[in-house]
Amino acid sequence: MFDKVKNQDHLLGKTNRIVEGTTINGNISTLADLRLDGKLTGNISSEGKIVIGPTGEVVGDIECKNIDVEGKFSGKLVIEEMLNIKSKAHIVGEVIVGKLAVEPGARFEASCVMRNS
Repeated sequence: MFDKVKNQDHLLGKTNRIVEGTTINGNISTLADLRLDGKLTGNISSEGKIVIGPTGEVVGDIECKNIDVEGKFSGKLVIEEMLNIKSKAHIVGEVIVGKLAVEPGARFEASCVMRNS
């Protein structure tokens, strides 16, 4: 029915936004970047960067290239490259990551495995 897009260059620099006050129950799959300031119960798969803003909250699993977390996350994170945990973030669960940066003040209650590049 729908033809698969073979070249995703047109998605570079574009960001999906889930704004504060929005609640989603379900899974999100995207080739572009995603910023979440609302609440999601479900899984996210992205070939780009994800930002969980200060009011953002995710309960589920996330697979992506890079992620910045300022809000709350509970579940399993599988990050190909870099996980940035901001000072107001609260992460609970399991983390598999290439690189990790944690700002002072963040709550990191997770098992963590770092992959070799």
